Amino acid sequence: MPALSNQRIAYFNGDYVPEDQVMISFRDRGFRLGDAAFDMTRTFNGTPFKLREHIERFYRSLNYLQIDPGVSANEMIEISEEVTRRNEHMRGHGDDYWIAQRVSRGIDGIDPSEIEHAGPTVIVEATPLPFGKRARIYRDGIDLVLSSVRRTSPDSLSPRAKTHNYLNLIMADMEAKAANPENWPMLLDVNGNLCEAMGSNIFLVRDGALQTPREQFVLPGISRAMVMELAAELGIPCEEMDLDPFDAMSADEIFLTSTSLCLCSVRSVNGAAIGSGAVPGPVTQRLIDAYAESVGCDFVRQYLARLDS
Repeated sequence: MPALSNQRIAYFNGDYVPEDQVMISFRDRGFRLGDAAFDMTRTFNGTPFKLREHIERFYRSLNYLQIDPGVSANEMIEISEEVTRRNEHMRGHGDDYWIAQRVSRGIDGIDPSEIEHAGPTVIVEATPLPFGKRARIYRDGIDLVLSSVRRTSPDSLSPRAKTHNYLNLIMADMEAKAANPENWPMLLDVNGNLCEAMGSNIFLVRDGALQTPREQFVLPGISRAMVMELAAELGIPCEEMDLDPFDAMSADEIFLTSTSLCLCSVRSVNGAAIGSGAVPGPVTQRLIDAYAESVGCDFVRQYLARLDS
């Protein structure tokens, strides 16, 4: 049994070390070029959510980038579980973690000794979820604004790969927050259809049915897939389809999904209230209840409890 640390523990290139000992070379291609992939899950009551599904998606991203992490998917699962265990004593009451896996192509060697020892950089780390920062949106709903920044086209780089190069989304987020720091950007794809919000998938509700952008143009979220499964169990129709800004502005309800958000309602698009303006709407609420029951955690209450943080 390892001694308990007074700071969070990360896995770094074969060792479990305190976070302040994770040192990456400035020649690492992940830092220099964004030449890296990552994935993240969250814990519910300290237990990682759909860890195998996240790792399988992670390895699809690595395969797409042709990066060999030097460890198998099963080993990455074991490492992630060990990082979770080693940080459990620092998880506060009612808190949970993001568990992130990150792999870069490694260091660009300059001299023969560096080239000889070059290899991938592998990091697995735990970060507390930002419950206080996001608590308000579970009370009030998210304000989306259409961004002038288009999501990266699959003709250039597949958005289905979760890479360290997030500048496309960051530029959209900066644009949205320049008008109002509480705004979330909504990006269109190269064809002018709805694509993604910042790090999250989009669902519309119209006449009691769900509509969501097609997978070719978005990161296929694990929570996105789970919502589609829950909808099927609840008898709620769901269709992947091309959706444009008119569809968003005229929807009955809108919500976003991601592993950290789970489900969170949208109250407005470009300042216009969605549907009745009440959040969450009835279909969204049914899915929130089913999601919370499935994971064994009232994630909405978990966020709302931090409203005064």
